[in-house]
Amino acid sequence: MRASRLISLMLLLQARGTMTAGELASELEVSERTVYRDVLALSAAGIPVYADRGRAGGYRLLGGFRTRLTGLTRAEAEALFLSGVPGPAGEMGLADAVAAAELKVLAALPPGLRDAPARTGQRFHLDAPGWYGEREPPRWLAALAGAVWQDRIVELRYGRHGREVRRTVEPYGLVLKNGVWYLVARLADGFRTYRVDRVLGMRPGGTTFDRDEGFDLAAYWRAAAREFLRGMLADRVTLRLSPAGLRGLRHTADSAEAYAAALADAGEPDERGWVLTRLAVESVEVAYHQLLGLGPEVEVVAPAELRDRFAAAARRLVELYE
Repeated sequence: MRASRLISLMLLLQARGTMTAGELASELEVSERTVYRDVLALSAAGIPVYADRGRAGGYRLLGGFRTRLTGLTRAEAEALFLSGVPGPAGEMGLADAVAAAELKVLAALPPGLRDAPARTGQRFHLDAPGWYGEREPPRWLAALAGAVWQDRIVELRYGRHGREVRRTVEPYGLVLKNGVWYLVARLADGFRTYRVDRVLGMRPGGTTFDRDEGFDLAAYWRAAAREFLRGMLADRVTLRLSPAGLRGLRHTADSAEAYAAALADAGEPDERGWVLTRLAVESVEVAYHQLLGLGPEVEVVAPAELRDRFAAAARRLVELYE
């Protein structure tokens, strides 16, 4: 454990230059006292760690010291090559950069680990888009990725509800969800999310913006996704489900959260094992098509409109098969 932490400390200094004991402690999730001991251990091992005194001081590596990646285990080296996603990186215009970085990492690995990319490529492949998704990357994706890297303000022309709107935004990040790219951007009134395939045009502005270093893209996306699902699943339907229907609901519900909520809401099973519960749905129309797949394993109790549609469908099925 300590050996891994010492390597991490050395690589942090190598990557970031000068860091205070507090910054190192935060990154490594240890106390500052532990950082002091680790720095002494690195110095004793011949690593040239130097402490700058004063308010602007910290620890740094002397003389442009660099380390080869000899501290990597086989699992770590293979995971490193697995983390590079060539498809999405290529769509953002970064394929050459990713390839160059992999070559440099490969050259730095000890001989016993240089088969890591081949072993990883033979065992894992990520194909992010859905089966019927659009295969071509959005036209403006690479340009938006460049603006994200450079923290450059952009002017967007965006298609919304059949009309074009214009927005001047600060592009904070890009997210790939189920084969669809989204731009997370800051406006004067807060952060918004835009589908990149709906961007009709983009013009980089002449200025950059000051990024909020406390902004967490992953946390923002998780919260936005939860809020989207809550807004989308605005209706509720009441159902009676057989044991098989309750199991099948996992594949019918709009989300894992909606399924979990229906399970939590389920009452005690009756003598036949059927339970009564409520399910969050996008609309009655959508629920009709979703629940038809459960066939005789579900009974719609409410709303009356949906129950009547199921009753009519059942009568048509009887007539068809008679």
